[in-house]
Amino acid sequence: MSTLIQSTPHADGFRMPAEWEAHAGCWMLWPERRDTWRYGGKPAQRAFAEVARQISRFERVTMGVNGGQFQNARAQLPPRVRVVELSSNDAWSRDIGATFVVNDMGEVRGVDWQFNAWGGLEKGMYFPWDKDELVAAKMLEIEALDRYQAPLIMEGGSIHVDGQGTLLTTEQCLLHPNRNPNLSRAEIEQHLSDYLGVKHIIWLPRGVYEDETDGHVDNLCCFTRPGVVALTWTDDRDDPQRERSAEAYDALKSARDAAGRALEVHKIHQPDPMTMTKEEADGLDVVVSAFLRPAGERLAGSYINFYIANGAIILPQFQDRYDAAARRKLAELFPRREIVSISAREILLGGGNIHCITQQQPAGR
Repeated sequence: MSTLIQSTPHADGFRMPAEWEAHAGCWMLWPERRDTWRYGGKPAQRAFAEVARQISRFERVTMGVNGGQFQNARAQLPPRVRVVELSSNDAWSRDIGATFVVNDMGEVRGVDWQFNAWGGLEKGMYFPWDKDELVAAKMLEIEALDRYQAPLIMEGGSIHVDGQGTLLTTEQCLLHPNRNPNLSRAEIEQHLSDYLGVKHIIWLPRGVYEDETDGHVDNLCCFTRPGVVALTWTDDRDDPQRERSAEAYDALKSARDAAGRALEVHKIHQPDPMTMTKEEADGLDVVVSAFLRPAGERLAGSYINFYIANGAIILPQFQDRYDAAARRKLAELFPRREIVSISAREILLGGGNIHCITQQQPAGR
């Protein structure tokens, strides 16, 4: 049974652990939405299945599926992947799933954020999102973990933490008027502190160019260990991403973390700019209530959007000239983890990548 706790994680001694801390498992959701995933989601399903297969070599994976897709997902996934009926409007478990928190005794609970499909009726990616809003509570019910209900519209991809009190986010996303227009920066910071147990927030100005999530930080920058971050970069001064990465670099170099440390910043060159092809766009259903993805639209490709599993890094690859350099850099930053490369363009076509479709559940004691 999952109980709704009428308190906050911080008040109860809980914090959000870093992604590199030990996991009990990983949560994913099965893609089938025809206006997000081309050709009824079949190419995306193969990509999601490969991500799940690789992560399941290192930790338990649970795949939530809508009822009509149970048999299809079960057939495509290896037996070691747990498949459960868990209805959702789309497949972004990072953004709609529970954020897990732990205390010093190893107890695990979950935070249930409010969700408005990345912008609500003003700009949201689709409507309705009623099933998505229930995913976090259902995850915690399945695991019999107690739940906090946070009074903040927020997606999991908009934050990264070092597990020692520091949080990374972007002003573009968390201060966007389509999320929490009635909250000040100070009030948002207080909610983050209350529900994630963080002490210090580093605000980066903007996310990746043409990132339809309004600049999620998990596509731009992440912690790789306390005091160390990886940042997406480009040497092309004519690319609009250069200005965004440069301003983030300046903000990081002038920042301190919760322990007072200056940050060590590692640049990872982005893949060459990619756009959606006509063939890819023609495979999407056109729905009035959904965000349109036309041919020629730039894709927000980034190697930063990787998942840290127990013993591995699950890294997106794009058949690009910078793929190998990204693998080498991640191997340097995570010397004790296997670097697992996955062709991820099909996931990128839906608007995100490997980190966006995964959500880690920390190990308890």
